[in-house]
Amino acid sequence: MLIQTLLIAISVSMDAFAVSIGKGLTVKKLRGIDACKTALWFGGFQALFPLLGYFAASTFSKYVTAVDHWIIFGLLALIGGNMVREAFGEDEENAKETAEFDWRHMLPLAVACSIDAFAVGVSFAFMTLNIWISVIIIGVTTGLFSAAGLYIGRAFGLRWQKPAQIAGGVVLILIGVKVLLEHLGMLAF
Repeated sequence: MLIQTLLIAISVSMDAFAVSIGKGLTVKKLRGIDACKTALWFGGFQALFPLLGYFAASTFSKYVTAVDHWIIFGLLALIGGNMVREAFGEDEENAKETAEFDWRHMLPLAVACSIDAFAVGVSFAFMTLNIWISVIIIGVTTGLFSAAGLYIGRAFGLRWQKPAQIAGGVVLILIGVKVLLEHLGMLAF
């Protein structure tokens, strides 16, 4: 069961990893504290949402799964579109804003990347596993992938700042479109 939980943790951390790469693309100067904040935001929410899903179990899952893809799509399309728009702008303040790590910038990203983890938590309610160990594994795994993604994005951003910011925004939009199409049954992965 531990290997299965680790595989689930890696799977649910991939959206946060991709978003962290996109975030890293926009950072002019990456500090260790920024990587820690990113890891805590994404890891914390990826641990919290399965826990909430586990306790809510099937009572609320039909309501959340009915709209989770629209929420994810809307948040990621908005954030990604804003990144693309800012890449074409010449205002230095706009570029700086996308690299912020305060709650106003990190909360929507963390929530958007964690909504699917709620459904994972619902499925955990029907499995024989320790929920506390599972959410810790998910949180730590996501935190590590998120911090690594930030550094990977930063490495690419040093050389190709503007194209990388556009690519990061497009990736966020595409992740949102993919989630939407999967949930609408138009795409199977």
